[in-house]
Amino acid sequence: MATAEKPVRQSVSLPPGLARQVRSLAESRRTSANRTLVELIESGLRAREQERKRFFEVAERLAQSRDAEEQSILKEELARMTFGE
Repeated sequence: MATAEKPVRQSVSLPPGLARQVRSLAESRRTSANRTLVELIESGLRAREQERKRFFEVAERLAQSRDAEEQSILKEELARMTFGE
């Protein structure tokens, strides 16, 4: 028999501007600020995981590439992913 995970209460302090944005987004979605925060966190975690997967895909392509021009392009892409633009 499957059991539902019990929610964990977590206290978070937000800067005033960010708190206003969350409340505004919650109002426009007609949800609570808590639900909005959960959705934003889940979305951010998924995005972070996708970035990580993309990084390893590019690194794998670089390791397998024999073309100097492609290697250069892939190295630049990895640098941007690591250090920003």
